[in-house]
Amino acid sequence: MAIKAVFFDAAGTLMRTRARVGETYARIAANHGKTVSPVELAQRFRVCFAAAPRLAFPGAAEESIGALERDWWKDLVSEIFQPWTPFENFEDYFIELFEHFASYEAWVLYPETLDTLLELKRRGLILDVISNFDSRLIGILAGLGVGPFFEHVFLSSRVGYAKPDAQIFRAALRQHHLKPADALHVGDNELCDLQGADQAGLRAVLIDRDSEAKDFGPKRIDSLRSILRLVDER
Repeated sequence: MAIKAVFFDAAGTLMRTRARVGETYARIAANHGKTVSPVELAQRFRVCFAAAPRLAFPGAAEESIGALERDWWKDLVSEIFQPWTPFENFEDYFIELFEHFASYEAWVLYPETLDTLLELKRRGLILDVISNFDSRLIGILAGLGVGPFFEHVFLSSRVGYAKPDAQIFRAALRQHHLKPADALHVGDNELCDLQGADQAGLRAVLIDRDSEAKDFGPKRIDSLRSILRLVDER
């Protein structure tokens, strides 16, 4: 059965932060009088992010989503800095940090992203984003020049379900009146993207740019350009 749509995760799949997260957290913290090792902050970020509740607000009113997103991140960043309390200027620090990552200039596309999206569009495929991100992603994608490629951007914070929950994948399928087998999902997280999409019935591939393994196959790729082959083979 031919693939009719390709759904993408965003961070780690289409784009990455321009600087390492720990370095950015540390640099901005220094602006507010707090000196912490970038390496330690990166470690804390990984641990705290993995332990955080999902970025989704089922049943929340549309007008409250922005504040809920901001509070979610503020709680996370506060937890990250817990070993280095008190942080007297934390409020100002968080404002600058949150605004920094809202700017497209804090992000960069992977080298093959733009060409891959162009080729998929030329093939007439539906392209969407399904991401456990917040509303800042819309402006980031637009600023990076890829927003127009996507018919819809499904954000966990606004859909009310976060990957790997099947409901966020089903929301995208319903939008386009597609069956699960009509769509391919691509992401960099084995649980959220590969297993989540699999369990929802979609075809799924994991992009793993950092692996030293060379046994890439139908479920694992090391470049977005490999999607073109997968699409053309169907």
